[in-house]
Amino acid sequence: MQETSEAPLIMTLELAPEEQAWAQTQRDLYFPRERNIVPAHVTLFHALPAEYLTQVLTLMRQPRPAPLVQIGAPYLLGKGVAYRLSIPEGAAIRASFCALIPKDRMTRQDQAPWRPHLTVQNKVSPEQARDLHHRLLAEPMREAHPAAALTLWRYLRGPWEQIERAAFTPGRDHSA
Repeated sequence: MQETSEAPLIMTLELAPEEQAWAQTQRDLYFPRERNIVPAHVTLFHALPAEYLTQVLTLMRQPRPAPLVQIGAPYLLGKGVAYRLSIPEGAAIRASFCALIPKDRMTRQDQAPWRPHLTVQNKVSPEQARDLHHRLLAEPMREAHPAAALTLWRYLRGPWEQIERAAFTPGRDHSA
């Protein structure tokens, strides 16, 4: 059995409160109940090595302005649906954490180019996914909002345990 202190670390980006509430509602409506065990999230890293916890926390706690998040069009995952996200400043945030950890200690998934998305349905039949995708395409686009925080979790073979939440600093005017 895996020790909790050795469990992989998951890093997510938390949306602005209104957007986070909307995302959670979408997930609660469309994600299979038995699989809906973690909150709506935007994954930055799927499995960082636990031995880098101190370095990751130190970098997380450094003040940084909130990146702007634009929720885009929904797309099919095959057996689910996700929304494409545009987070131009997100890649730089992610790169700062990549610089902490040797590439050979990162999973293939975390080494791959980052494609930010918000999954609202998964592990359903392709027909269910196509039906939801068609319905969601008819919804109006959402306005862009600054993200709220970075959150670090410990993966516990299903549920996640929150370790740290680092809020972004306020003050940048994204309306320009």
